[in-house]
Amino acid sequence: MNQLIIISGGQTGADRAALDWAIAAGIPHAGWCPKGRRAEDVPLAARYLLKETLSANYLHRTEWNVRDSQATVIFYIAPRLTGGSLKTAAFARKHGKLLLHLTAAAAIPHGQVLRDFVTANRIQRLNVAGPRASKEPGVAAFVRTVLDQAFAFAPANMVNPGIIK
Repeated sequence: MNQLIIISGGQTGADRAALDWAIAAGIPHAGWCPKGRRAEDVPLAARYLLKETLSANYLHRTEWNVRDSQATVIFYIAPRLTGGSLKTAAFARKHGKLLLHLTAAAAIPHGQVLRDFVTANRIQRLNVAGPRASKEPGVAAFVRTVLDQAFAFAPANMVNPGIIK
């Protein structure tokens, strides 16, 4: 298995937390963002190595990130998916992509579940999605915690353990 690549769209909340985690961990990242590097707070900084879609519409980048990944994990706090997260799940079904839902409301070992999902399915390009910060303020911390749990002790053939905290 080659090194894991984190794919995300750069929106505040789940997306940005995944990208920041990947940068801090030395894990490659990629993805699509809306034209103009649009996000709910400010235009996305250049340190996020994302390509712009032809449209400023958020759904365009959401679909392309699902399409260009092997699997998508959707993080959320609320008991059900809504809005863009619900559309992300629909795009995964449309494109026949693997999908994992992780909600903070479930009392499960989230990190272990994610690690097992990635390993069992030999995922190399993982799209990380979820609500924006204004919709679910705690989602960024949830994403960082789960990614830390999932990949802090990952096999050497997945990530470089010398880089991971």
